[in-house]
Amino acid sequence: MCFETFQITLEPYLPELPFNVIIKFGEYPQMISDLDNGVLDLIITPQKDNNKNIEYRPFSKETIVLVAGKTTDTSAFEEIIDGDIKELEKWLKQQKWYGTTGDMEHLIRFWHANFSKRPDFKPNYIVPNLNSIVRCLTAGGGLAIIPDFLCKKEIDLGEVKLVWEGRQKIENTLYFGCRKGTIYSKEIQLIKDVFEKEMAMVKD
Repeated sequence: MCFETFQITLEPYLPELPFNVIIKFGEYPQMISDLDNGVLDLIITPQKDNNKNIEYRPFSKETIVLVAGKTTDTSAFEEIIDGDIKELEKWLKQQKWYGTTGDMEHLIRFWHANFSKRPDFKPNYIVPNLNSIVRCLTAGGGLAIIPDFLCKKEIDLGEVKLVWEGRQKIENTLYFGCRKGTIYSKEIQLIKDVFEKEMAMVKD
């Protein structure tokens, strides 16, 4: 699974699990390969392949959104949000941006879906992970593109502003992936139950 998903779902439950757990973070294609080869027993992924040995089951969705720190003045953007797409892009590129080390996937997909090209700028602040971005935004200004569930609580509390879902909404389905016929079905089900419970709470 990705680091941020682990932090807001499974991490608080680790001391209560009645079996050994090793968590691995990495790129989705590699996680799928490790699952197929028996290195991993369960993966959380927005991607799936056609491997007949792996069973995928959807359990939640995430929407990739533009968010801002609570001190960011987005009034000018809100005035042109239904107007000229070039003006929207111009305003966005004038702002301060947060990104994560080595992972620009969300920003690239969002930009391509709405502006039909790759972003031609780099974030001003590069931080370790998406949860770091959320914490930075709650402390000040700036923009970022992140999955909505990672900042749902902060948005509800008014600490982070949901600015734009884009004209082309980007929604990912999250899947449990596990090998068919695994001997760890009881343990895997317990972890799945935790994820479903926590993701449902985040979405409410």
